[in-house]
Amino acid sequence: MRVIEWREGSLRFLDQTRLPLEEIFVTTDDEYVVADAIKRLAIRGAPLIGIGAAYGFVLALNKVTDASKVPAAIERASILLSSTRPTAVNLFRALERMKAEAAAFMSAPLLEFKLHLLEEALAIHREDEAMCRAIGEHGAALLPNAAVVVTHCNTGRLATGGEGTALAVIAKAWELRTLKHVYMDETRPLMQGARLTAWELKQLGIPSTLMTDSTAAFLMQRGLVNAVVVGADRITLNGDVANKVGTYGLAVLAKHHGIPMIVAAPTSTLDFTLVNGSEIPIEQRNGKEVTHIGETRIAPEGVEVYSPAFDITPGELISAIVTEQGVMQYPFRDPIKRLRPGRSRAL
Repeated sequence: MRVIEWREGSLRFLDQTRLPLEEIFVTTDDEYVVADAIKRLAIRGAPLIGIGAAYGFVLALNKVTDASKVPAAIERASILLSSTRPTAVNLFRALERMKAEAAAFMSAPLLEFKLHLLEEALAIHREDEAMCRAIGEHGAALLPNAAVVVTHCNTGRLATGGEGTALAVIAKAWELRTLKHVYMDETRPLMQGARLTAWELKQLGIPSTLMTDSTAAFLMQRGLVNAVVVGADRITLNGDVANKVGTYGLAVLAKHHGIPMIVAAPTSTLDFTLVNGSEIPIEQRNGKEVTHIGETRIAPEGVEVYSPAFDITPGELISAIVTEQGVMQYPFRDPIKRLRPGRSRAL
């Protein structure tokens, strides 16, 4: 299943807020619909957000019929799409690429200009698909035989342009017959693990068990797991990782129990402008996501809510960061620097 694709001048995407009960696809030629989908998590997952934003940029510029209006349209599209989610660096990386492509062909005839933008968005999508395959191969090699893995949030096809990041590692290990079982956190408050990862793993036929977020500690204490594999929304120069809230707690638990903590993410998730995790902006979500499940209230009226979408896991708690370029191990600063654009890619 392709959860996002370009179809004859429109963008078609799976509305992930309706899963797992309904598989509803939305087809639109309106960048505002795409921006809203990213904001409300109908399109979600750092790589997929970047892909969605690139296509949204194309839709915005496709509306322009007068070449003199192009610069203003670029500005409006950039502001609209960049304001949707502040933490995932893939969003901003994709928009930077789209703006650079627009600048390079600004003097071209309008139709040619628009075709170049579409090709760039399609390239971003294709590249992510290839990165997912490579991440799966590199990451699966790190898992022990008969691996029992804990994962958090959703990191598969629903979060990327391909097979996934952490879930690609899991799927590849299953293909290689080195994976025995997966435990997935439900991932409060929006239940991405329960709604999305459980759905994907069942489609893949991979043995899996759903648990509450707080159960992971007991699972590790009993010696029932030998690896943690998660994704990332932003990684800084020192290897600090922003990922779905709850990841930091898993990393602390894994460190205490001597279990490897593996982060799987494409190099588009690396932010070479930030030295450490304290500089990462953390998105605050609507308190209703905590006080309600769906439309059902589960907390007292008027209760104060703190609801960060992400937390920061320090690099020293992470055993390995897996990208499409290979595997980096702590300390991460030097290998991450070598992946900076224009530098040698050897790890």
